[in-house]
Amino acid sequence: MAQTLLVGPEIETGKKILQALDDAKLKISVAMWAVLAEYGDWRLVLSSSRLDAKRMPEAYGALHEALDKAGFTYRQTSSLMIIRMKDKFIRELRREFGKTEDAEGMRLGGYTFGDRHIEDAYVYRIA
Repeated sequence: MAQTLLVGPEIETGKKILQALDDAKLKISVAMWAVLAEYGDWRLVLSSSRLDAKRMPEAYGALHEALDKAGFTYRQTSSLMIIRMKDKFIRELRREFGKTEDAEGMRLGGYTFGDRHIEDAYVYRIA
């Protein structure tokens, strides 16, 4: 499946979204734009122990509440995806890259972690 390119405006929007979530004290540990094989398009993947403490609908509610307060529109946030910290994908990703001093801007593609294959990714944070 042909995917669209991730370009500067999306990368900048992702940075602003991450800053808004940091300002809301959601402590995002993993943040990256990724094309996962099961979806085939770009998703802003987020993972946080603070979000894990909630049921998934409540986690998305907390995320969107913080982003609404920061002035983001639905169109800017429709591709957000929360993956739990204990998910094998996140655990293996953190094990492999969690000690990388500066992961921002790192490109990942062709990797499989857990049961998810990354076709392409732009990393903001893996902690």
